[in-house]
Amino acid sequence: MLAPRTETILKSIVNWYIDHAVPVSSQVLVRDCELSVSSATVRNEMAFLEHYGYIIRPHTSSGSVPSDKGYRYFVSSQENIALPITEQRMISHLFHQVEGRLDEWLSLATTVLARLSQNTAVITVPKPADCQLKHMELVSIQDSLIMLLLVLRGARIKQQLFPLENPISQPELTAISAKMNMDYFGFSASQIQSKELELNRVEQTIRDNLVKMMQTADEQSGGQSYLEGLHFLLNQPEFIHNQRILALLELLEQRAMLGTIIAQPQKDTQVRVVIGSENQAEVVHDCSLVISRYGLPDEASGNIMVVGPTRMAYPRIISAVSYISILLSGLVAELYGINPPASENPRTSN
Repeated sequence: MLAPRTETILKSIVNWYIDHAVPVSSQVLVRDCELSVSSATVRNEMAFLEHYGYIIRPHTSSGSVPSDKGYRYFVSSQENIALPITEQRMISHLFHQVEGRLDEWLSLATTVLARLSQNTAVITVPKPADCQLKHMELVSIQDSLIMLLLVLRGARIKQQLFPLENPISQPELTAISAKMNMDYFGFSASQIQSKELELNRVEQTIRDNLVKMMQTADEQSGGQSYLEGLHFLLNQPEFIHNQRILALLELLEQRAMLGTIIAQPQKDTQVRVVIGSENQAEVVHDCSLVISRYGLPDEASGNIMVVGPTRMAYPRIISAVSYISILLSGLVAELYGINPPASENPRTSN
């Protein structure tokens, strides 16, 4: 831990550099940061911080900028970070306007997060652990052609047409639907496949098609994501003449490659900050990532991420990611028929 005065000066350097994007001199700190100490004291403290790697000087004649170590100390020292109540209510109100559809919620959340952070926001679609059957219906289309309609946990709906060897009436199909709904409710594809039941030939065919549809849904789930705010990233002064920005943009636009960036997956919704060289991918060494999980760990969960330069407004972005993570977790819980406590559901706010 740094001494209180040293910590105050480091935080002043970080805050100044975040706001102005220019190296900070001792004169600027004394003049603009109300430190109540002399220039000589500030210079001594800055020399100490530079010696121990918390700040660096891009040029010998210039002021100082925070290093990755300095940002890490700054982030670790933040406490009780929360979005202002007025902004929480505004965001909650926006989500009330798009009730019921996960794609609309995620699109809105990505746009809101990009604007709040003034950086690039990425939100991945929640991936279920395994598809689970909530309800199925069999509908006679014509003669031996039927439609199998599936409702899976998380309000996902799948449908498919397939033929039977012989015609079958709608009442018979309805009876088979009722039987399978009772026997397979809440089951995954593998559980349905392994459950031993006495099935006739028609029921066996329907069960096999049911399993195939659920297996396909499992293969297709996950990997999708929403991305907003690339223009914010391009406008950051750090990236105007930085050749790495092209590789970073390519990585972000290839949504399936986000696993390269989002390392060390976590099950809780605790916000994680990865700064500069802490990133595993070299292309992201000029950036910081603010990441959180959202959703239901045992049902379906996704990632929320803000990508920006290491010179980012950490307290504001951390609070925004945290709030939207909690909000989306509540929405996913509703889709899965689980009601979170009112204190943890931002949508209960007016």
